[in-house]
Amino acid sequence: MSFKIPSIPPTTNKTIRFPNDVIEQVESAIQGKDCTFSAFVIAAVRAALEELEEK
Repeated sequence: MSFKIPSIPPTTNKTIRFPNDVIEQVESAIQGKDCTFSAFVIAAVRAALEELEEK
């Protein structure tokens, strides 16, 4: 298997205001894990979108 340089998908910055309690819950959930706040939110939104498509 040969090494392939990964491509980074295009991104756009968006400003979102989260309630403080949600921020605290996310930060608690990712504490000690190799995960950023953004990565967690993206995964959660994708899961929600998939769930909506299934309905």
